[in-house]
Amino acid sequence: MPSDISIHEYKHMKFDKAMLIVGFPSIGLVSSIAANFIVRTLKLEKIATILSDDFPPYCLVHEGEISPPVRIYAGERMCDDEGEKCDQLIVITAEFMPSPNLLRPLTAVILDYCRHNDVNTIMSLEGMDGGENPEKREVLAVATGEKCQKMVASYDIKELREGMVSGLSGVMLYEAERAGMDVICLLGPGRADYPDARGAARLMEVVAKMLPEIKLDPEPLFKEAEQIERDMKSALQAIRGPAKRQDESVLYG
Repeated sequence: MPSDISIHEYKHMKFDKAMLIVGFPSIGLVSSIAANFIVRTLKLEKIATILSDDFPPYCLVHEGEISPPVRIYAGERMCDDEGEKCDQLIVITAEFMPSPNLLRPLTAVILDYCRHNDVNTIMSLEGMDGGENPEKREVLAVATGEKCQKMVASYDIKELREGMVSGLSGVMLYEAERAGMDVICLLGPGRADYPDARGAARLMEVVAKMLPEIKLDPEPLFKEAEQIERDMKSALQAIRGPAKRQDESVLYG
């Protein structure tokens, strides 16, 4: 099992009862598009990266800034018009899906980071196959821990009662339950054959219920999601060649 996965901090921040959002690629890239939308909208600061020799060999360049494959962003949250602060927000995102042998050790590093940084809620974003008409399917939730189970009920999100959650989100759910930690996984329906910006926007509509500082206006949201979709497609096209040569299962999409 790989043991070289580590976190490098660019800037140390002290957190207090923070919420962590995790968005790695999934069906339709809905989870990654949504996570990047949150980072852009709330102007979160890049504070750390997760490193491993087993991650694909590339960097992202956006507006002249160089970024590694996995980034950790954070910032304060203003939860009302008076500027009242609420729980801090941390977002972990990437444009590749780690190969299966990396999922448990990567999850262990993320959960350990949560323990040491007073993260009391983890929200994992995931895509699910929406079939031919994903816009007609609901966003579903799976939760572990009493706090996140209450969140599902209080925000009136339909709960997945039978099924399977794969990838990093699936591993995080069972590892978090085993460790007695609170995780909510939101499953957004998307199209399996191409990046689905509108599917990501529908997922964001549910996320925004929990992040009231994100003022959602559907059309600007769709336009922003489509721009992120184009950026991610460009990034994926740039890294698909070397990543596939390294490991065919590394990239999702």
